[in-house]
Amino acid sequence: MNRGLSVALVASLAVAGSAFGVSIGDKAPSTNVKMKSVDGSAVSIADVAGKQGTLVVFSCNHCPFVKAWQGRIASVGNAAKTRGIGVIIINSNDPTAYPEDSYAEMQKRSQQLGFAFPYVVDATSDVARAFGATHTPEAFLFDKDGKLVYHGAIDDSKEADQVAAHYLQDAIDAALAGKAVPVAETKAIGCSIKFRGKA
Repeated sequence: MNRGLSVALVASLAVAGSAFGVSIGDKAPSTNVKMKSVDGSAVSIADVAGKQGTLVVFSCNHCPFVKAWQGRIASVGNAAKTRGIGVIIINSNDPTAYPEDSYAEMQKRSQQLGFAFPYVVDATSDVARAFGATHTPEAFLFDKDGKLVYHGAIDDSKEADQVAAHYLQDAIDAALAGKAVPVAETKAIGCSIKFRGKA
């Protein structure tokens, strides 16, 4: 394959990839979809949007990667909420694949971790599909103008005592300061989302 053709192919694949889900600078999709929260209320992304931004994290209960990061997700999320950033954690997994991802288990997990924000069920997995989310955990941070400024991993290590790069926290700090996010996109490491079947 000649160089010109390979460059064109890469460019076309990049454009094709951006047609699915959100890219840096995009607004959040499916913001008005109501999802059942662990407190029994129906909550949408628009409902939780903060004046300083909105953090959306796709997560679940069973995934060992989520279990490794869940304490940090709770800590970062709770702190972000106190700084004017709306936070919502979304479980798009089909609980028939992993019973640990059931609503009852979500309620227990939220209480155990002290979530100060909604943990909701994406009952069709369509919100995850709209975002282009593929893993748990996977974070999407939108700034005060509603534009995506960070997408990817929570930080750079499954082991809390080995973290060197705090990607999500750094992105939150930059967004709140009105500065460019230092690392806008990273690879989300975790379990694949167990999407519910389409009707």
